[in-house]
Amino acid sequence: MTHRRNARWVRRAPWLSAVVAAGVLCAGAGCKGRARTSSGSAAAEKEPRTGPAVGVIDVTQGLPEQSTGGMLGLGGRKHTFDEVLRAVDRAHKDTDIKGLFVRFGGTTFGTARAEELGAALEKVRKDKPIFCHGDGYTNQTMLAAARGCSKIFVSPAGEVETVGIAAQIVYMRKLLADELHLTIDFLQVGKFKGAEEPLTRDGPSPEARASLESVLADIRSTWLTGIGEGRGRDGKVRTEVVEAAEDGPFPAKKAKERGLIDEVGYLDEAREAAKKEMGAVRDELRFGAGSGDDDGAGDLGGLVRALGGEGRGRAPIALVRATGSISMSSGGGILGGQEGITEKDLGKLVARIEKNDAVKALVLRIDSPGGSALASDLLWHRLMRVRAKKPIVVSVGDMAASGGYYLASTANVIFADATSIVGSIGVVGGKIAIGGALESVGVHAETFPAKAGDAKAGARAGYSSPFVAWDGPTRERVLDSMTGIYDLFLARVAEGRNIPVEKVAASAEGRIFSGREAKNRGLVDEIGGLTAAIAKARELAKLDGDAAVAVIDNTPKFLEALGGGSGMDEAGEEEHATAEKVAGALPQLPASAPGSLPISLPGVGAWVEHVAPDMLPFVSALAPLAAQEHQVVALPYVLVVH
Repeated sequence: MTHRRNARWVRRAPWLSAVVAAGVLCAGAGCKGRARTSSGSAAAEKEPRTGPAVGVIDVTQGLPEQSTGGMLGLGGRKHTFDEVLRAVDRAHKDTDIKGLFVRFGGTTFGTARAEELGAALEKVRKDKPIFCHGDGYTNQTMLAAARGCSKIFVSPAGEVETVGIAAQIVYMRKLLADELHLTIDFLQVGKFKGAEEPLTRDGPSPEARASLESVLADIRSTWLTGIGEGRGRDGKVRTEVVEAAEDGPFPAKKAKERGLIDEVGYLDEAREAAKKEMGAVRDELRFGAGSGDDDGAGDLGGLVRALGGEGRGRAPIALVRATGSISMSSGGGILGGQEGITEKDLGKLVARIEKNDAVKALVLRIDSPGGSALASDLLWHRLMRVRAKKPIVVSVGDMAASGGYYLASTANVIFADATSIVGSIGVVGGKIAIGGALESVGVHAETFPAKAGDAKAGARAGYSSPFVAWDGPTRERVLDSMTGIYDLFLARVAEGRNIPVEKVAASAEGRIFSGREAKNRGLVDEIGGLTAAIAKARELAKLDGDAAVAVIDNTPKFLEALGGGSGMDEAGEEEHATAEKVAGALPQLPASAPGSLPISLPGVGAWVEHVAPDMLPFVSALAPLAAQEHQVVALPYVLVVH
């Protein structure tokens, strides 16, 4: 059926035939790209192609949890976090690779990913030397380098920005209420949720402060220990390095004096030192742009897979990445990539895994601040159906908060890094009414209820309006609905974790925890990263220790992107019907009108996307408040630990 549908599309689009023909011609002419050296320089081209080598791990472009799609679902960033772990492991086992050279450049990534990358490199370092070079180091890359590198280089003009762990929350009450005259109607279920505080207060409540400071203290402890022990090399903490770790930033020479790095030098100098130390005659790029780990992205193989709808691989272990905010469906364009977790796409993917008997276990990698309550519950139901047939193991990245933890609770076993952020079991709801702001500039909005003269009826009918604030009875109804969702959230976690609701409630009310504390409270089963989660999945599925893993994703296929069918098969139709049935279990309120989301203020969304990209997942997690829902299960403030 798929072949006939694709052939029909080619007949309808003659230009598509030309694209395919050009690809076939390229294949016939043997125009496969030559494998690149690590540097691409003329000198590197003269290096031997065989013999002992330095394996190059290039993370200068970052380590996103999930690749971003390019034009028509082709290309985009393909070098993801799970792929670097595999590359490091393969290099460890390769006898031709005498050691590793890690290029950090000036990049940074989340603390939990830094912790896990450092652990993966540390395992290799016991058998092979690892040299690392950075143009500069942040708190996070310093943690990875300290744990994983035998020798650390920094560029002469670079900085080591080890400045200690902190988080910031911006409070906007004065701007929104006093200056802009906006009416803020935000509610929360869970005293630690802190939902409305950035909007209604000039500083944190004692509960919100206690929750955040507890998490930061745990992350700081893990971070300092990792750097101190890593630089100690003998399992003992180097106290002078620990002191320096919170006393930066340092110029290159001062960082060396304080023991944070070993040498000051340029990239080529560090590379030559590595080759000399390791007795290598060549570099071999194992991860990074041009390493050949793109899985065919952008070449003929990628085009054929996109045209034919072939998945990225078949294996008994399916790895699915759930990254970003949670929503019902994407609002992105059909030609671009998809970011975030959507019920439509992830639900379809999970349905396929459920029905595929060749898949024996699912590893779900989660990095999400949450989002839509409805989408979270529908996905929870789909995942629980999978768990009834095959084991699910969850690996938490930097965060599984609120709706992210809602999904995580479906696992047989949950892994998290010590520095992961877990929890935030609570509900946020509300809107910002702009009527007061408009009145201050001479614009008045009048509500005319059909039941003439009844102010109460007018207030109720204006429930979704961005121009009027909720009255007391309306707020009570909203809170009732949110409480219903909160109770459902607790019940779902209790069922998924197979623990009493009372135990879940003791760690709920919006509190967040480090991975270590989450384990102590029973929200997480094991401290460990993605590698440990995959090993557990093999064990639970009774597979060999080297059973293959395939990354399964919803990268848009070429024909689907052009509108060549919805891709809905019988399984999809069945799942859609089930989704509609499950949706009825959630307390519902009327759809809201556009404009009820605080980020809809003119220009703010664009500023977040282009100036402060770290904020985007958190802002997106609140987006359902401007669409079909007035409540979300989301971390209600931007929390990026630096």
